[in-house]
Amino acid sequence: MARFDFTTLGEGVIRLSVPPGTRIEEAVRFDVTAGGAEANVAAALVQLGWKCGWASALPSTPTGLRVLNEFRRRGIDCSSVLMRSKGRVGCCFIEFAHPPRSTRVVFDRRESCFAQMTSDEMDWEYLLDTGHLHVSGLTVPLSPFSENIVASALEKARERSLSTSLDINYRHLLWPESEARTRLLPLTEGTDILFCSLRDARKVFECVGEPELVARRLAEQAGVANCVITLGDRGALAWDGATLWHEKAWQVPVIDRIGAGDALAAGVIFGWKQGSLKQGLRYGNLMAALALTQCGDVVSTSLEELDRLLAGPVEDIVR
Repeated sequence: MARFDFTTLGEGVIRLSVPPGTRIEEAVRFDVTAGGAEANVAAALVQLGWKCGWASALPSTPTGLRVLNEFRRRGIDCSSVLMRSKGRVGCCFIEFAHPPRSTRVVFDRRESCFAQMTSDEMDWEYLLDTGHLHVSGLTVPLSPFSENIVASALEKARERSLSTSLDINYRHLLWPESEARTRLLPLTEGTDILFCSLRDARKVFECVGEPELVARRLAEQAGVANCVITLGDRGALAWDGATLWHEKAWQVPVIDRIGAGDALAAGVIFGWKQGSLKQGLRYGNLMAALALTQCGDVVSTSLEELDRLLAGPVEDIVR
């Protein structure tokens, strides 16, 4: 029996956000938390009862320990995180905004400890002692080392017949669309679940047409068994090669958009591993909605809450 239900690898970052209505260049204080696209998924799945492990590299500094402690506190096994005596932790600065401005994310993560981590330093036995491996396209452009680790992780997982998932997580501030397409497509072949936004499917992978057609075209181009397309305020859809499912977006007030896609990925993987991509899409769509109504990168919920909300109308107040 595998040690973990779910493992993942990636960079952990310090997140510094300014209060709504404040510009970064005029800020006098920041709200501090920690996050990471892959670890956010693991933290959500821990709340659904899974045992999850995260592999990364961090400096043994107060900021590095701040990231480590965040995910330890959330129940993720971090025993494989490589702690370096020197180096830096990646940072991201967030400026929330409403139309006509867009929420702005500024990255400061060049040459972080994780970006300098090599494949030889990865504890492969730890990472592959799992029922499912998840990776993110966000990791690939960080460095040649990071790209090699992601490619090796997927290859080794497939050799062991482990299920895998990949979230495209394209960031135009990190690399151009054409480069992302060229470097990501070799990684997607054989992946069990591919996550991608409709915008990125169209811009990065040049899959045109209505969302349903985009899902089919991306699945074929990427060589994946299941493709999940997020549609923003229109919800999400999933294609398994034979059937297409669509879940409408929950109408919720948006407090913090960061991490909603990671919450969706967690819910989809959870349901799919139990034998139902359709139920996974329902879980994921709801978890993304809950993430939008909460501060921070990681959604806070439980399986009991998800099942209760999916069962039907709920009271305005419970006491």
